Amino acid sequence: MAIFGYCRVSTGRQAKFGESLDVQQRQIRGYADMHAFDVTDIMIEEGVSGSIPIDQRPIGRALVARIQRGDIIIAAKLDRMFRSALDALQIVARLKEKGVTLHLLDLGGDMAANGFSKTFLTIAAAFAEAERDRIRERISQVKADQKERGHFLGGARPFGYHIIVEAKKKRLIPDEAEQASIVRMVAMRAAGKSLRDIAAASGFNISHMAVKKVLDQLRESA
Repeated sequence: MAIFGYCRVSTGRQAKFGESLDVQQRQIRGYADMHAFDVTDIMIEEGVSGSIPIDQRPIGRALVARIQRGDIIIAAKLDRMFRSALDALQIVARLKEKGVTLHLLDLGGDMAANGFSKTFLTIAAAFAEAERDRIRERISQVKADQKERGHFLGGARPFGYHIIVEAKKKRLIPDEAEQASIVRMVAMRAAGKSLRDIAAASGFNISHMAVKKVLDQLRESA
């Protein structure tokens, strides 16, 4: 029998909510000591979003490949392993079929210990999913508000604009020459020209993929 710990954290959540990998590891080892479990390995997933199913994460996929009948997986929290209620139920069912036991510390430990575990897991996973949705919604609202105000949200400078700094905040200001080039791009695409032809005729050193990005963004904002 092997006993695996699983830890995951994304950089943003680690910084904001203090869900550090060290804390998760201490919790797992403390739980294992209380139950006289000899931990085989603690597998650490760093900087990977919880929106990705566990078997599609690099370390999560390796964990799923390693487990065998009779093994135990320990995780500090439900949302360290699962992305949604459906994902949780499906993975738990697969683990049960393989004879693997899952212990989630924030839900009291062994998820197969009693007949209420499936109902409890469904409700808890649903709440975790709802919380992630609320966080994503708040982030989207902030970004939308900043975009409406003309604030630059970071990343590569979008073609068609240049960046200025006002009151310690970055703003996007239309670049006349590049905006004129974008108008030509739209006209050429409407005329059936290829992305490579449009890039070559843009008057700027940009790739055909950069042209595609500009045109895609225009369609999304239309």
